[in-house]
Amino acid sequence: MGAPEADAPAQWHRVLTLLATVSLFIGTRSLWTQAASHQLVIAAVVSLCYLSIMVTGALALTVRGTRTLARLDLCVLITAVTLTVCTLALNHAGGDEGVLTTQAARELAAGHPVYGQPWPWLFQHNSGVTLTPTMNGGYDFTYGYPPLVPLLTAPLLWLGHGALAATVVTTGALLVAAVTLWLLLPVPWRSAATMVCLGFGFLPSYARLGYPAIVGLALLIPVVVHWPRIGAGGRLGRGGLARAACLGAACAAQQLPWFLVPFLLAGIYAVRRGELGARPAAWVVLRITGAAATVWLLINTYFIVSEPRTWATGVALPLTQDATIHGQGLVGVALYFTDGSDRLAWYSHASMLLTGALLALLVVFVRRLGPATVVLPWCAFFLATRSQDGYYLMMTPLWLAAAVTTPAASFAGAWQPRPRFLAGPRRRPALVAIGALLLVPALVCTVVAATGSPPLRLRVTRTLTSGPAAVSELSVRVTNGDDSALTPHFTLTTGQGMTRWWTVVQGPATLPAHTSALYRIQPPERVFAVPQRPGTRIRLRVFTASPDTLSSLDLRLPGGSAVKRVP
Repeated sequence: MGAPEADAPAQWHRVLTLLATVSLFIGTRSLWTQAASHQLVIAAVVSLCYLSIMVTGALALTVRGTRTLARLDLCVLITAVTLTVCTLALNHAGGDEGVLTTQAARELAAGHPVYGQPWPWLFQHNSGVTLTPTMNGGYDFTYGYPPLVPLLTAPLLWLGHGALAATVVTTGALLVAAVTLWLLLPVPWRSAATMVCLGFGFLPSYARLGYPAIVGLALLIPVVVHWPRIGAGGRLGRGGLARAACLGAACAAQQLPWFLVPFLLAGIYAVRRGELGARPAAWVVLRITGAAATVWLLINTYFIVSEPRTWATGVALPLTQDATIHGQGLVGVALYFTDGSDRLAWYSHASMLLTGALLALLVVFVRRLGPATVVLPWCAFFLATRSQDGYYLMMTPLWLAAAVTTPAASFAGAWQPRPRFLAGPRRRPALVAIGALLLVPALVCTVVAATGSPPLRLRVTRTLTSGPAAVSELSVRVTNGDDSALTPHFTLTTGQGMTRWWTVVQGPATLPAHTSALYRIQPPERVFAVPQRPGTRIRLRVFTASPDTLSSLDLRLPGGSAVKRVP
């Protein structure tokens, strides 16, 4: 046997390469099973990927040189890219965002308006595509994101029908993001980029659904890597301007990057002020903002000129559409653990206040919190009315980029505001008090939201069925205990999702305060199929808008005492 190489890799590097290799197993079996039935070429490629995974795993623990292990990291990346492309080849139908993006690209290519145009037929012809229900009993059928992704999708419409063009754009953006992060990270950390971007499977799934946020992620990666170095010495240079341009383009792809911008600018200002002073630091931040804003405006110019009002409304839509509450965050209290709340708007207040509090805490404690700058913005979404985990998951590669390239030492000399009352012997208690005071408003709003009570009392008086487990109509006695008139909208849920709105065939559109009425409601389809799985929780949920409220009732459908059969 040959002598061991002098540059033997660290054991943690071997383990990281092995973990990245193992992560490629996630979802690969289902991919191979799907391909083996009708796409044998893809099945053969997936089988070769299995071979690559096993060989790489063995070599990661046995190679003797750092360079050889780095080549294995490249092999892991190539295998991950191959699996991602194979999965896209089989699954490219897209989700609601992909379908809307493709339609926006078609309208753009035809010279038609893109924003403010409802396209309900897209969801009628794609029954598997989810809808975004709104609190007023409707759905959002319009495109509600900045225009960069439709602009990128329009030249690829020739690829095929459906959302294929959009899914190709977003999956391609994810592959570019993975390769970019792989190249920008130090060599021993590169397999972590493969693992986070492609290995676990959740980011490729969002890309295959056509989420515009994936394009924003790809553009943010070069911004976040070594971000405290931006404007070092008071000079942006070509690299700094390019990163500012990427920041502006990311904001023109989707709204999530908007929440990161103030945190990045605050962090850059603190680092540069500690190095250069207040005025040069402000000038650096101003130039970054100007370059980013210029790129953002250039991408949006056509739409600002051709459809200014609908463009402004559409770009702000995710913040103003008043969608029904959903997600894995604190709204679960109202959705699952209680019977609802008449204070749902307070979740939004809590989220906004927490965003402001976290930004203020970053400024005050930047030397401690600086390394977490790219993580802090997403914490506020846990309190939002729409707190689905995609808001966190799609930005996790940025967490890795910051963890590897922005250590605490990067902020050792950063400026922190310290007024006179924070400089005395009571400095530490005062800082703790400031941190607590900043968080108290969000905490108070959270408590107010979580302790709300359902404004409507619900009682099912009759259930009509057209089969052993098929509900065709419900009669519900609704009592409004609120001080304002409410317009109820009904739906049934099984688990975490919700069916489409049920149709009210009898009952007042608006229920006055402190009155009762009988409502007859019917499912959006001919019948509602009752799940036969033991323990399935079926909830009748009633949403209202202005004010936003939720009232819920657990039901016992066919098999319960309230069931009446219809011939």
